[in-house]
Amino acid sequence: MTAAVRRVDPTDLADLLPSWVISLKADRKSAQTVKTYVAGVTRFLGWCAEHDTVPALDRATVSAFIADLLDEGAEATTARIRMTALKAFSRWLAAEGELPVDELVTAKGPRLDIKVVTPFTADQLHALIAACRGTELRDRRDEAIIRVMSETGARAGEVVAMARTDLDLTAGTVTIQRGKGGKGRTVPIGPQTARAIDRYLRLRRAHRLADTPALWLGGGGQSFTYPGLYGALRARAEAAGVDGFHPHRLRHTAASRWLTAGGSEGGAMAVFGWKRREMLDRYVQATAAERAAAEARGLNLGDL
Repeated sequence: MTAAVRRVDPTDLADLLPSWVISLKADRKSAQTVKTYVAGVTRFLGWCAEHDTVPALDRATVSAFIADLLDEGAEATTARIRMTALKAFSRWLAAEGELPVDELVTAKGPRLDIKVVTPFTADQLHALIAACRGTELRDRRDEAIIRVMSETGARAGEVVAMARTDLDLTAGTVTIQRGKGGKGRTVPIGPQTARAIDRYLRLRRAHRLADTPALWLGGGGQSFTYPGLYGALRARAEAAGVDGFHPHRLRHTAASRWLTAGGSEGGAMAVFGWKRREMLDRYVQATAAERAAAEARGLNLGDL
């Protein structure tokens, strides 16, 4: 008879770490390997707590964690080590019957030579927004989220954590309370984004959780988490025919649009929550040549 497999509650992952360490030592893993593995999982659990995200070992949640590591300036090798630790932990949980399946078995860490992320074009953004046409709560929610992320560059975790009290639609601002490093920031939004949020809020009043603080709510009377955001926007991208979608590309897109429109680099760092200039450089590599060409045409140096 096959033994029953218990589905571990994600909140129990921290409690299982000591058992995993015992197993790693029994497998004669080096002390450094054990230390590195535990550090990787602990960092993941801390990130989940910081972003009010259920610490599930699924590809969507782990991908968001890795993307945030890179966004903070971590080297690709560091991110890959973290991924290796999470994959090893997930594999052990599945082998021990704590998880029914290892969802990270085919997950890959970041390339060591970090590729440039191409921002969405204006046509792709229009298609994403058009794919949200409809009168249901989720339609207006998804359009508002896409507009917020593509305009402000807010991280997916920051968007999910937004509360109703973080909005000032009259002033045209959104406050991100839980930015990186525990520092918040207030970012501006334009009239179209404010209108999209307002249209969502009017439908939100009929939701079962309308009186709760969270800004974004799920369908069927449910709350809204990172996996929900990831799945909802990915479905919109498929409907719009936009390939290679990931929520983090909206952040790259916002940075590119800011600079292409003539926004200052210092302003971009403040709005997008960057502390180091290297992060700005990483985000704008894809459009650097295009922006340089546009600048050259404006200078008109050939007019002799």
